[in-house]
Amino acid sequence: MTNPLLHWDGPAIGLLDLDAFFASVEQLDHPEWRGKPVIVGGSPEGRGVVSTASYEARPYGVHSAMPSAQARRLCPDAIWTGGNFARYREMSNRVMSFILDETPLMEQVSVDEAFFDVTPGRYSRESPIEICRRIQSNVSELGITCSIGLGTNKTVAKIASERQKPRGLTVVPPGTEASFLAPLPVRAMSGIGAATERRLCEMGITTLGKLAEADLREMELAFGVHGPSMVVRAQGLERSQVLGADVEEDPKSVSNERTFPVDLTERDEVVAAVRHVSALVGSRLRRKGLAGHVVTLKLRRDMSHTRTMRSQLSEMTDDEHVFGEAAVALLDQMWAEGSPVRLVGVGVSGFDDDVSFQMDLLDQGDEEARLRKKRLRDLSVAADEVRSKFGSDALSYGRDLRFGYRQPKD
Repeated sequence: MTNPLLHWDGPAIGLLDLDAFFASVEQLDHPEWRGKPVIVGGSPEGRGVVSTASYEARPYGVHSAMPSAQARRLCPDAIWTGGNFARYREMSNRVMSFILDETPLMEQVSVDEAFFDVTPGRYSRESPIEICRRIQSNVSELGITCSIGLGTNKTVAKIASERQKPRGLTVVPPGTEASFLAPLPVRAMSGIGAATERRLCEMGITTLGKLAEADLREMELAFGVHGPSMVVRAQGLERSQVLGADVEEDPKSVSNERTFPVDLTERDEVVAAVRHVSALVGSRLRRKGLAGHVVTLKLRRDMSHTRTMRSQLSEMTDDEHVFGEAAVALLDQMWAEGSPVRLVGVGVSGFDDDVSFQMDLLDQGDEEARLRKKRLRDLSVAADEVRSKFGSDALSYGRDLRFGYRQPKD
């Protein structure tokens, strides 16, 4: 009998996550390390952090972004290495080439993670499940392994990729998103960090099923624009687009980056930095008369560790209060509190696209929400005018004073 799952109807988005990638490459290159706890990271004698721990080290409680000194106490017999990032990039490129052999719609999130679109009929009529199995097989032949989540949107694919590790392939067929998500804790969804989880628990929301039933207005009051989007994602209704390499090279984008003299490690510092850089981008967008719907967040720890992620908005905007909060929502998908951040970048693109997404559910018939959004944008425009007339230092928010506001040059 033919497996009904092989007949996929609708979008098919995968998330490939290489299993304990750095440590796995080290064990591949050092056969004598196989089966032993291996930690890739900074020195335990300094302020280093763990980049990756092998699966043999994880039962001791060691995990990425943990201070190296703590990891040494938990697993004193582990093999330590500072890493070979040229080698990791080489292996990453080979893995990504396997995805590109199947579809040009690949969005690499980091050196060990990438979304890809294998919707039937776009570039292949083959089952998305069989494509994922082939990618996994090809990766295994390199001597490392990966886990893949497959669903109809990025949120489902990301969560699914973490359900069965290592070497897992978790498939969430179209129409089963809500039932798959409902029993999971809210923290399972990317974008919900420790602070958001605590606030949701205070509201009696502990599972994604409860979150899916939450009142949109109440969520907007509690979490801003991030609130309603969390509800839609928990319902399994997110509409995602995987942006291929052509978007990465699109010159029609407005962005800004800030490099900080001291690493940022606290959440409030990093959030303030994202909003600060977003304000710089918003000012440039308005001066150029541009509005876009694709938001990119970039975080860099050092020259060897840079992560980039994008999201789409349901409207065209030049307002940092809108796209900046979308960038903040990406933060928890890319960063764990305590991990150092040296550079923050925010970009907006998608200026000429034909946007036909669903209208913001909260704004439909909600005059108060529309007026609030308008007032915030008017405030940004007024700030632009003051700085233009009296200089970039004439008006600053508290977050800007922390980092030193400078109006960007075009």
